[in-house]
Amino acid sequence: MPLAVYILGLAIFSIGTAELMVAGMTSTLSEAFGITVGEVGHLISYYAFGVMLGGPVLTYFFLKFKVPYRKVLLLLLTLYVVAQGLSAFVSSYSVLVFIRIFTGVLCAGCLSLSLATSMAMVSPEKRPRAASVVIGGFMISNVFGVPLATIIDQRWGWQITFGLVAVLVFICLLALKRLLPTITSSGGELKMEDELKAFKNAAYWKACLTSCLILGASFAAFSYFVPVLVDVTGFSMKDIPFILMIFGLSNIVGNIITGRLAHAHSLAIMVVGLTILSASLLVMALFAEYKSIAIISIILIGLTGVPMNPAMMARIVSVAHPGPMVNSVHTSIINIGLGGGSYLGGVAIVSGYGLSSPMWIGFILAILALASITPYLRRNKQGWD
Repeated sequence: MPLAVYILGLAIFSIGTAELMVAGMTSTLSEAFGITVGEVGHLISYYAFGVMLGGPVLTYFFLKFKVPYRKVLLLLLTLYVVAQGLSAFVSSYSVLVFIRIFTGVLCAGCLSLSLATSMAMVSPEKRPRAASVVIGGFMISNVFGVPLATIIDQRWGWQITFGLVAVLVFICLLALKRLLPTITSSGGELKMEDELKAFKNAAYWKACLTSCLILGASFAAFSYFVPVLVDVTGFSMKDIPFILMIFGLSNIVGNIITGRLAHAHSLAIMVVGLTILSASLLVMALFAEYKSIAIISIILIGLTGVPMNPAMMARIVSVAHPGPMVNSVHTSIINIGLGGGSYLGGVAIVSGYGLSSPMWIGFILAILALASITPYLRRNKQGWD
């Protein structure tokens, strides 16, 4: 595996950390900008909405035209370093919101091109492994990046945390300038007829809706774990990085399990996963003041929420031609769920329903997701259409 593939994975790790790290910095950012905890959670939403907007547009551009992968990827990473670096110096919440949306758009382009570049650098039989290294960067960011960012924030402040992300991306940029080969897309790969057929298929949009609700349920809760654990459960801020790491490790274990079973048992995975996710969110909403119950709930949410992604992708593949635009739109809708769940959780807090109210939002969204797949339980086969 070329060294450049691992550098791409490290760059995506950095960008993934930037998206979710504010979940561990709610108290600091709330005090620094004079905003509510709910408004801090909205910063995750704005980043996700940037990914949502940038994904389909940039994917279409990259595939429709003969884009020089190396040149454009380096340009996007350079812009990301500048924008993320500037975010460490802003004092206005409105400016930070703009930067989060802009970096979200850049994230979508960097991820798309990093995947395409990593797979173009290796032989066909190694392409899945190369893609897994890049995607793995996002997964690991939740395990190590977010807890590490929380520790740095507690010791040196949020500006240092934001700045270090920019520095890490800059280091990756310098390495990639030396290591990346010149690769160009073939230009004729985009078949809009196949893409349009998928968009006319109701089963595709039903699958997207379920994915949106699952991510909404997961991130309505995750975005506000820290204030709940500190102010409701009674953990100290020193405990938070380790609890977030436990959540991230649960994500990885769940992803390994669902990844092995998703192709043949996607319906069963989603039914079982959503049942456990719903119950865990309900229990945490009701009994968050008990430490052992809160930890067990967080582990179960970590095992069953985001790790249902392989089952979601298996469903998409079963109902639609898995073209680049099909996958990109699905990813954008997932980010609507991610950002929307986080946003709704923040609105519930701001409206005075209490710090545990995002868990209720997550529970409702998980129940809706489960309801969206119950019609398929009457069938005798795995088919989703």
